[in-house]
Amino acid sequence: MKLSTGEKVFNITNVVFLGLVALVAMFPLYYVLIVSFTEPAEFVQKTIIIWPEDWSLDAYRYLLSAPTFMQAIGVSAFLAIVGTLCSLLVTSSFAYSLSRKKFKGRKIILMLVLFTILFGPGIIPNYLLIKELGLLNSIWAVILVSLTSGWYVILMKGFYDSLPDSLIEAAMIDGCNDITAWIRIILPLSLPSIAAFGLFFAVAYWNQYSNALLYLNDASKWPIQVLLQNMLIDSSSSSLGDVDPLIKPPASQQLKMAAVIIAIVPILFVYPFLQKHFAKGVMIGSIKE
Repeated sequence: MKLSTGEKVFNITNVVFLGLVALVAMFPLYYVLIVSFTEPAEFVQKTIIIWPEDWSLDAYRYLLSAPTFMQAIGVSAFLAIVGTLCSLLVTSSFAYSLSRKKFKGRKIILMLVLFTILFGPGIIPNYLLIKELGLLNSIWAVILVSLTSGWYVILMKGFYDSLPDSLIEAAMIDGCNDITAWIRIILPLSLPSIAAFGLFFAVAYWNQYSNALLYLNDASKWPIQVLLQNMLIDSSSSSLGDVDPLIKPPASQQLKMAAVIIAIVPILFVYPFLQKHFAKGVMIGSIKE
């Protein structure tokens, strides 16, 4: 179909405008990346760096040799991996139970789930609950308060509702119970949905900040986001603990930039592998056939 002159002008203007918006949005991330790879001496001399003359890995070498920083990376990785697996297990099993029509009391429980979406308990009740459970200063406290979400349960329940009942009935005829049918039949069919929600949970656990700051008093148990916040506040590198004295520390600003890049790289690497399942997993089950 041939476009008119006005439509061509609109398309060109639209592309140029959106391109400029994208450049403005991406420039801070670009600047953080460039500064983190800049030679420390060049960074001290120049006010702003668009493209470094000399590249350096000093900031990354210093961070990766800091035990405190690597420990924080390990804590965040534990939260992202173990927390995501626990959240997927709880959310998928809970949603599957609510989708079973023969489950007694499912409507009452479903109303309670909807109630949690509308009315959250708040910080103080959660803190008192964690305190009474004896989980203060435990990494499991961060996982427990983020274990699932009523909204995710409802979305995954919608996916399970879209599956034909004949699948479960055929599994029952073959001798399966509800748990076996869920593991062998339902979960393999749920991979797009699980991949999408797994990405949501992984990003949330990796970016844990407020819950970790609230429930973890021991600095050795802080995830990377809490340590990064302390680094941004502290003008020195003291928050990184004892580092090999033979490694000369770069400028504090460069350490902060490098820490930000390291903190966002894992999610940037994970997302492309799950992207093909992302849209399908979110939309599936939204319309019941």
